[in-house]
Amino acid sequence: MIAIDGPVASGKTSVGRALAVRLGYRFVDTGLMYRALTRLALRRGVPLDDESALERLAAEVQVQIVDGSGGSVRVLADGDDVTDELRSPEIDAAVSEVSQVAAVRRAMVAEQQRIAESGRVVMVGRDIGTKVLPGAVKVYLAASKAERVRRRHAELAADGSALSIERVRENVELRDRLDSSRAEGPLRMAADALRIETDGLDVDGVVDAVVALISS
Repeated sequence: MIAIDGPVASGKTSVGRALAVRLGYRFVDTGLMYRALTRLALRRGVPLDDESALERLAAEVQVQIVDGSGGSVRVLADGDDVTDELRSPEIDAAVSEVSQVAAVRRAMVAEQQRIAESGRVVMVGRDIGTKVLPGAVKVYLAASKAERVRRRHAELAADGSALSIERVRENVELRDRLDSSRAEGPLRMAADALRIETDGLDVDGVVDAVVALISS
């Protein structure tokens, strides 16, 4: 098992997917699970500050990660494929608030640990090495805020979003605060994790560094 953690737009998804393809492992992006639940909460009008309602939603809804092609994954919420709707600015702005609810995280962590039982998994998120898979090989990806804002703005623009870079910066800063300050599963670097600064590195360069760690 390989756990990859890091803040928003640090390169976790691209690196994790490429690493899984190279190793022949399953790739699991846990952030998509929280995004799927956030999408449902927004669509159903569940108040994001109502922890009891979010807890009920997490208990009622089945969120599944299924393998796609070329190392990609699809996300099903109660059997419906919602993958293509999960990177919207609306969900970007709300996902950290939903994912900080302790009962939501417990439900998701239980499913993530079930998925990882096979052992041949690259799992990415915020608390994978510290909470979900503490026995895994651990990697922490970091990047400067300016680089992360640039990446996230480019991703959104490629998806057709007209969100300004200033708004993207505000969203990144908000998510950083919420992710690092929540009581349940906060973003932390595990003590035994390899930290890789991804500014100036391409995906293959980061994957090479992770593979070297695994082989050492």
